[in-house]
Amino acid sequence: MFRTVCAPSIARVTDRPAQTDRPPGLLPARLRATWDVIRDKGPSQLQFWFIALGIGIASGYLAVGFMLSISTLQTFLYGTDDPRMLHSFVVNLPWWWILLLPAAGGLLVGFILTRFTPDGRVRGVAEVIEGAALREGRVERRAGLASIFASLTTLSTGGSTGREGPVVHMVGLIAGWVSNKINADGVTGRELLGCAVAAGVAASFNAPLAGALFALEVVLRHFAVHAFAPITIAAVSGSVVSRIHFGDVTEFRLPADGTMAFYAELPAFAILGLTSGLVAVVLMRSVFVAEDFGTAVQRRFVIPAMARPAVSGLMLGALAIFFPHIIGVGYETTSAALSGNLILHEAMVFAAIKVFAVAVTMGGRMGGGIFSPALMIGALTGLAFGLLATGIFPDMSGSETVYALAGMGAVAAAVLGAPISTTLIVFEMTGDWQTGIAVMVAVGSATALSSRLVARSFFLEQLKRRGIHLAAGPQRYLLATIRVSSVLKAPEHPKAPKEDRIRRAVNEALFVDPSDTLEKAIPLFERSNSDFLAVVRLKDEGPPEIVGVVLYVDALRVFNRALAETAAEEHA
Repeated sequence: MFRTVCAPSIARVTDRPAQTDRPPGLLPARLRATWDVIRDKGPSQLQFWFIALGIGIASGYLAVGFMLSISTLQTFLYGTDDPRMLHSFVVNLPWWWILLLPAAGGLLVGFILTRFTPDGRVRGVAEVIEGAALREGRVERRAGLASIFASLTTLSTGGSTGREGPVVHMVGLIAGWVSNKINADGVTGRELLGCAVAAGVAASFNAPLAGALFALEVVLRHFAVHAFAPITIAAVSGSVVSRIHFGDVTEFRLPADGTMAFYAELPAFAILGLTSGLVAVVLMRSVFVAEDFGTAVQRRFVIPAMARPAVSGLMLGALAIFFPHIIGVGYETTSAALSGNLILHEAMVFAAIKVFAVAVTMGGRMGGGIFSPALMIGALTGLAFGLLATGIFPDMSGSETVYALAGMGAVAAAVLGAPISTTLIVFEMTGDWQTGIAVMVAVGSATALSSRLVARSFFLEQLKRRGIHLAAGPQRYLLATIRVSSVLKAPEHPKAPKEDRIRRAVNEALFVDPSDTLEKAIPLFERSNSDFLAVVRLKDEGPPEIVGVVLYVDALRVFNRALAETAAEEHA
């Protein structure tokens, strides 16, 4: 992927002029010349690593800044000294403040999204995955910036989502800016995006190893060796930035007596994994049902787009009066579940209410991500399962908190469709590596089940609902990246059919528009068994204008080349 740049000859050290004798402006001139070479010919491997380091540091500071902004606003709006203990503090606030604050936040979110996005939707991880696959590593800039402020408002005023979605898209903007500055091709642009995502995730969760694997497994969706080094550099630098500001601490603390009966308990963890997979599917589908229901209600009662998040915020506020644990990312409740400080009834009810709250927040088109809620719901699910299992088989069971840890990883892995990176995130967030086998068994069975019920992950299912089929693999989504105009032949081209055949094809509806992609053309080829399609522009009046033809053999040739390039990138 790297294009090595030949360096100019360098004089012997003894022949160099002293630093004080260097003509003014020589160093800036050399830097400009180096930048021009990078922009015109691409970075060398060493230069790319330095770029990855810079992106990692910048992404780390953006992630830290986003987290600090949420904490500062929550402290101001809710009056708490420790935003991590928000649940306990909200209990003592006036009911009307709990009710109205999320609604006010939703109103501001609605204004931001309707004013600065074309469709009123928040951008997140799904759009970053789309950018990596279809846009050469670039993400939307204007809508992305609006989504950052919308998510910041949502999380600060009580929205029941997480911070990782906006962080991933936010750092993707940095990668896109750098890619545009150096005129990066698709391979380089995707790897720069992977570097930014790895650093952002590593800084958010103090998990450098998981951040690097998250970028490879979820965003790039391959483990090419040439991408590993720069992504690792970026992830480590992002994590270092986080530790400078927050210290080398784990996100959650587990009780010291968390144990398991090991081999005798492994079947129970497999069953927990299946249960967690079903819970993850319920969570994902609840969000999609809420999205469709909200759209139907909005159309039925002609509700302005700006008011939709406000209505959702009002619903959340009403729910938070009775269940304040739904406010924010829910780390206090997650910690309570991992510590075993909840009873069976509380764990089950809190999990169900949290699923409903996440569906209301995301279905109402407020901001935030789904990973942190999945961690909380998974920990509650695992604790409830563990309390039942240890109660029924006390002589064959260890601690119920191990089940909470395994459930947390299993639900989150099924939602993200990322068993490897999610397992590592759980380990790095808790610092507990002794129960690794239990977590791996639960994660494996959860993802195996959920991937059969949704398009592998929440994000890929989101894209599938918009007609973007990335889960089907490059043989499906690459067709949508190749426009008919790129393989168009003029009617007078020697290989083009005669004019009467072209007009006959138009009369038989065997035609496409120049702006269409091969995703539309290839199925039409296969249904008609034709060796060409007419390319026309339809007019409001009169016959369609014949622009040219696209030959089946040309379409297949371009498609095969795209597949080969993708395979070369993934297996380099």
